[in-house]
Amino acid sequence: MTIDEKIFEAPEGEDWVDDVLSDERRAALEKFADKLGVKFSHIETLHVALTHKSYANEFEPRIKYNERLEFLGDAVLGLATATYLFKHFTHLKEGELTKTRSGIVRQSTLTRVAKEIGLGDLLLFGPSEFMLGRERDSNLEDALEAVIGAIYLDRGWEVARDYVFRQFTNEFEHVKVTGIPKDYKSKLQEVLQKENPATKLSYVDLNSSGPPHLRTFESAALIDGKIFGRGIGRSKKAAEQEAARRALQKLGELD
Repeated sequence: MTIDEKIFEAPEGEDWVDDVLSDERRAALEKFADKLGVKFSHIETLHVALTHKSYANEFEPRIKYNERLEFLGDAVLGLATATYLFKHFTHLKEGELTKTRSGIVRQSTLTRVAKEIGLGDLLLFGPSEFMLGRERDSNLEDALEAVIGAIYLDRGWEVARDYVFRQFTNEFEHVKVTGIPKDYKSKLQEVLQKENPATKLSYVDLNSSGPPHLRTFESAALIDGKIFGRGIGRSKKAAEQEAARRALQKLGELD
């Protein structure tokens, strides 16, 4: 068994098989890879990255899907972003670097990037996700991370790192101009206190989903008991930050 085969070995209790790519699917994947600026040695790896679990569930035995690649890509994205910031933002301290990295790789950014490159058009969904799956932010975020994982697995660290550098150039440049990403929860609290000190701000957990190593959380920002913003993130803190950001947008405090 090769290293690649070992990585794609099904977890205990599952039985996976390779999907057979049609000529049309293969051509579409190769065109997408060209857009990414990456020449895959095995285009099937990219296919797996763009296969949602709901689609894989339609086959018996189940075909390979993207959750494990998503886990890998999340780590590669974090390391590549940290590497760029470490080299180009030498004036930032450890805590500031951490906040900056979190601000760059948050869900809203990954979702926007996924839409910009047309990733949703190539995602494969089963009936349970088919109608809304391509528009669901969490699916787009997860798939982009899976694509990064696929690049790393197929072409190695340097190619994956350089792809992240290229794809997130605008985010890095934006940070150079605006500085460390805002703490939206603190900003929302300040705005509300300034307008009315008696206003009550709270956060509530709405939902959590996914396997333990890829948990996704949904939270809401409540102002006097009314939902003003919803957010999704890899942690409760990240979800609350996104909820606060959307609440600030609703209040007209952000573009």
